[in-house]
Amino acid sequence: MADEYPTLLDIAKANGSDGLVGLIDETVQAHPEVSMGYARTISGISYKTLVRIALPTVAFRNANEGAEAKTGKYENRRVETFIFDPRWQCDKAIADRHEDGPQAFIALEASAIMEASWQHLATQFYYGTGTFGDTKGFPGLVQVVNSGLVVDAEGTTGDTASSVWAVKFGPKDVGWVWGANGQLALDEVRVETVLDDNNKKYDAYVQAMLAYPGLQCLRVNSIGRIKRLTEDSGKGLTDALLAKLLAKFPVGIVPDVFLMTKRSLEQLRTSRTATNATGAPAPTPAEAFGVPIQPTESIKNTEALTL
Repeated sequence: MADEYPTLLDIAKANGSDGLVGLIDETVQAHPEVSMGYARTISGISYKTLVRIALPTVAFRNANEGAEAKTGKYENRRVETFIFDPRWQCDKAIADRHEDGPQAFIALEASAIMEASWQHLATQFYYGTGTFGDTKGFPGLVQVVNSGLVVDAEGTTGDTASSVWAVKFGPKDVGWVWGANGQLALDEVRVETVLDDNNKKYDAYVQAMLAYPGLQCLRVNSIGRIKRLTEDSGKGLTDALLAKLLAKFPVGIVPDVFLMTKRSLEQLRTSRTATNATGAPAPTPAEAFGVPIQPTESIKNTEALTL
């Protein structure tokens, strides 16, 4: 399971970023893509890795007969990290007159920028450089998923679609990569003269964070997707669709989690028949076929049907 591996929080702790650890622990829990995902550091900002994409062929042979030797197929892949430098600023006069003092106001702003950062990275995790993503960031699951591991729910209403992702995290599978030895640091708060929208100056408290995040997807069988889930009749999420997706994974590879919107989770719940004696509604599902379910705010319910 993914929790056997180091996560972003583990990397921050190892780097001794005590103040940052508290902010991460406080804000990252709403983003399971970040909080539970395997994470690793690299010394630079990119690395190359050799990925096997096909096994060698083997066969029996007759006595006094040769056997054809065929090797497996490999390809080099380059995993890159990207500059991520969010910052906040606030009017010094406003912060200084905060009821609990400027430090309390500064703490609120620092927490807000961390929350915004995780939201941005979690969205990038799925959509990468395409729709909803950031073209200056890393490719996401949409760009790397194998078409053979995609199930089509066949929704028909444009820009109302959503996806469910089945992901296996780990060193050989899906994971976060943090460049520059896992640099993840908040600068000291400083006072700067900044400009308003009319280019007029005022003094502000300013703080920035610098990191180099990236995403590795080293095995094509580590990611599966159900696409075109909509609110059209019969086009929502069901156990049958989840089972169909799981059946596409090779034997021995089981995803760690199903990631989905709250809308998809509710569709799954209502598709289930309550079997209790009182006839109460079916409970909100926490798993399907032994795979945990995690709702997330970072998958959209407004995907195009062509995505």
